[in-house]
Order: sequence, then C-alpha cells, then structure tokens
Amino acid sequence: MNQLGTDDYLALHQRSDGDHVFPLQVVALLSAPGKEFAGGELVLTEQRPRMQSRPTVVPLGLGDAAIIATAQRPFKGNSGYYRVNLRHAISRVRSGERIGVELSFHDAPQAAIDQRAFDLDT
Repeated sequence: MNQLGTDDYLALHQRSDGDHVFPLQVVALLSAPGKEFAGGELVLTEQRPRMQSRPTVVPLGLGDAAIIATAQRPFKGNSGYYRVNLRHAISRVRSGERIGVELSFHDAPQAAIDQRAFDLDT
C-alpha cells in the first residue's frame, strides 16, 4: 500500500526481487482523482533495444486496477518476438493525498521488502 501526499511520487521501478517472480502484478487506486488529489498518474515505460524509452500514462479512477507486466513483456519486431524491459512509476501528486496498492507475487527476501518500505517512507 502506498500513501502519497503533495509533491510525493514513486520513481520508475520494477518489483522483480527473488528467485521466483510471477510475470504480472496489480496496481490499484483507492482514492478519487480530481476530488481527493491531483496528479499521481500511473506511468509505464518500455525500454526497447537501441531505442528511446517509451512512456505511457494511465489515468486510473477510484477503484480501478491495472494488471501490468512485472519486468518484461514480449514485443513483436521485424525479426520476431523479443523481450521489452518495463518499469512503472507514480507521477508527482500536485495536491491532496493519493492512496493506492501494488500487489506483487514473488518470494523476495524479507530484507529487500523492508528496505523498499523504508525507501518509500523517506
């Protein structure tokens, strides 16, 4: 769960810690954009080989959830399929308080989970 106030954001990241990582995760919004906060959109980026990163902004509404790739997804190029590296972020909250949840399905060591929680608090 993440709680972001004015000027808070989550930088681009992946949730792929651990030896066994499920390829999908869920990101959901638990507060109302436009009423409880402004800004705070879900941002997805794809990094394809030898190309610039391509961002996509996903404006979620209250109660909306997005199922996204954890770290990579297949992409069809001219020579067949290859892996595209993915990261996600939450853009800066311009006003109010944004509450969301991110569900990752992996077996990350507890120390990595504790450090990630500490990073979000600072």
